[in-house]
Amino acid sequence: MTTAYDFSATDIDGVERSLSAYAGKALLIVNVASKCGFTPQYAGLEQLWRDYRDRGLVVLGFPCDQFGHQEPGDEAEIRNFCSLNYDVSFPMFAKIEVNGANAHPLWRWLKKEKGGLLGIGAIKWNFSKFLVGRDGRVVARYAPTDAPASLATDIGRALG
Repeated sequence: MTTAYDFSATDIDGVERSLSAYAGKALLIVNVASKCGFTPQYAGLEQLWRDYRDRGLVVLGFPCDQFGHQEPGDEAEIRNFCSLNYDVSFPMFAKIEVNGANAHPLWRWLKKEKGGLLGIGAIKWNFSKFLVGRDGRVVARYAPTDAPASLATDIGRALG
């Protein structure tokens, strides 16, 4: 059985990271962008990270430029933007694709595990969110319009 911990991804500093490092933790995996109407959700994601990390939540940000060219910068620009504007301290990864032939394997798996509205697998926009339980299985999928704070109850349940 495949779990989120079976994947790896390049972090924002260019280092390949195995998600197995987070085994036993709940994950909130989000495709993010710096120039999106939902970009202020970085603040809410950071707040979830600060509120729940000691209980076992890890927020993982995956920049993506597939929607309206809203993540045009390189990794250094993304890191600086997130740090200066939202004091982001949760793990960030290198830019990826979430849809299409070049979609990152993690995101292909996430979409297969939890289809979106009407069972459509494609990611519709930036700030789509997946909650993964401590067992590495997808618990829930959330729309870009779902504010991070609205996930608190589900996160609490996923943490036990």
